Amino acid sequence: MLGLMSGTSLDGLDLALCRVDGGSAHIVRATTVPYDEQWRGRLAGIENGTALDYAQTDVDLGHFFASEIKRFIAQGDDKVDLVASHGHTVFHQPQRGLTTQIGNGQAIAALTRLPVVCDFRMLDVSLGGQGAPLVPLGDELLFADYDACLNLGGIANISFRHAGQRVAFDICPCNMALNRVANMCGQSFDRDGALARGGIFNERLNKILDSIDYYGESYPKSLGKEWFISSFWPKVMLADDSPCNLLRTLCVHIVGQIARVVKNEHIDSMLVTGGGAFNDFLMQCIVDELQGVQVVVPDALTVNYKEALIFAFLGYFRYVGRNNTLASVTGAMCDSCGGSICGLLL
Repeated sequence: MLGLMSGTSLDGLDLALCRVDGGSAHIVRATTVPYDEQWRGRLAGIENGTALDYAQTDVDLGHFFASEIKRFIAQGDDKVDLVASHGHTVFHQPQRGLTTQIGNGQAIAALTRLPVVCDFRMLDVSLGGQGAPLVPLGDELLFADYDACLNLGGIANISFRHAGQRVAFDICPCNMALNRVANMCGQSFDRDGALARGGIFNERLNKILDSIDYYGESYPKSLGKEWFISSFWPKVMLADDSPCNLLRTLCVHIVGQIARVVKNEHIDSMLVTGGGAFNDFLMQCIVDELQGVQVVVPDALTVNYKEALIFAFLGYFRYVGRNNTLASVTGAMCDSCGGSICGLLL
């Protein structure tokens, strides 16, 4: 199975070739294809384009995914049975029954001559759920040794067991905010958290961010780029502070929101993955704030490609007709087997 993931932080396309065997899965090999400036520009502003822009980008991104899939497959001799593509999220407004991911699955299937599972989220949203996070089923089956799994991607999200069932939700913006501030310094991201480490904490800004209504809402809940742009980012910009100070303050804010959840849920061990796990300053803040909690950062392959691995796992479940979405996580009326299958007759 080949899992594809394109996250909100716009780092690039993750491809993970995975061996899936019933209830287990592991990564065979993986790579990330960075988005060039043209693609980053298109994806960063696609929500503001016309309907034609959206439709064309959906197809073009599907062609891009397909070309990278073929290149990746050609680099090895492993047989690929199925592609599971999360796509790139443009809109996520489950309260309106809406979530959309681009990277056209039919285009991928036609060009790779492989069956493709895509559009994982819409069935759950149609059933009244958040459509996110979807990774917790993989956390439950593949990483059950930990009390919780924290992902530090564009958005920080967490999954854990509560009252005997798996629950999960988006905590707060993470790399989506940090990378945007790093861009002000001409950097795509704050390597090792060096800029944040040199900044000064802005207590006033942190208090403003901590007062955001979303943090007081009960789960299930999830965040989207639209919310970030309308409700979070303007507060950061109104602070009118230096990029280094903003980065340090954002790191403290992110850690504070994570710590609030971990402490409230009495979590003793936590697996941390996603690009933010490589941010030394952010991770040191987490460890310092959560003394007594076993914070585990696994091998780099798992840190980078855990989400792609789990989407390969979810794609397999969809292909064989097993439920891959948990209502206990999303708040939907029932568990479901989400995803559209493209190219079965190829």
